[in-house]
Amino acid sequence: MTSLRFAAAALAAALATGVLADELVFKDPVGDDKGPGTYTYPTDGVYKAGSFDLTQLRVKTSGNKADIEVSVNADLEDPWRMGVGFAVQMVFVFVDTKEGGHTEGLPGLNIQFAPDSAWEKVIILSPQSAARVRNEVAQKAGALKDDVIVPARTRGAGRTISATVDLAAIGQGDPAKWGWQVVMQSNEGFPAGTDLLTRKVNEYEGQHRFGGGTDTDCDPHVMDILGDQEAQKQQLAYECNADGTAKKKATLKMVRK
Repeated sequence: MTSLRFAAAALAAALATGVLADELVFKDPVGDDKGPGTYTYPTDGVYKAGSFDLTQLRVKTSGNKADIEVSVNADLEDPWRMGVGFAVQMVFVFVDTKEGGHTEGLPGLNIQFAPDSAWEKVIILSPQSAARVRNEVAQKAGALKDDVIVPARTRGAGRTISATVDLAAIGQGDPAKWGWQVVMQSNEGFPAGTDLLTRKVNEYEGQHRFGGGTDTDCDPHVMDILGDQEAQKQQLAYECNADGTAKKKATLKMVRK
């Protein structure tokens, strides 16, 4: 009886303070880590099969905190000794919390968002130090920089990359009513001058370059997103002008419960 009374009291306290854990889970198909359908991995052995194959986004909220977990279809490894349990992945979690927002993607991704899927905040899960990511954001994200969330610590274990952030920093309201989208990229320690720690997709794969795209910047530099394979193919479809500029830019949509 004592344990039952304690449990009831704990539940009542949680209800009174609003501190109840809640969870959102979005599954993603296995084997679609090919961008718009043609992309290939770099040739170096550190890029293991499935490393950029997004399988799940899990968002767990408790009180004023949100745990963000992104899983992939390969065991995480740390060949570059980043010290956080993973090394080659770079993940962007975009969140649409209300009307309005940004349709522009972050530098180096070569994407945009549909008007009804504009985002208010993006959470970056990177094996780089928070200080370096924040510095890159400040230098390269322009007017978007105030809406980029860089967790104090990001970690990898098993097949899951995770971080904890303040829920209020993402937005107000019910996360179950928000739109979510995950962009799977690769951590690039020596990015191009305008790219936000992202790895390029070229026409042909190289030791540290994805292949199957173009050598210009009209193709999306994205290996996987949330959504079924047909939706992903449609959203990441692109066309280039003769001069290599974008004629039709990859346009992403949010996933909702």
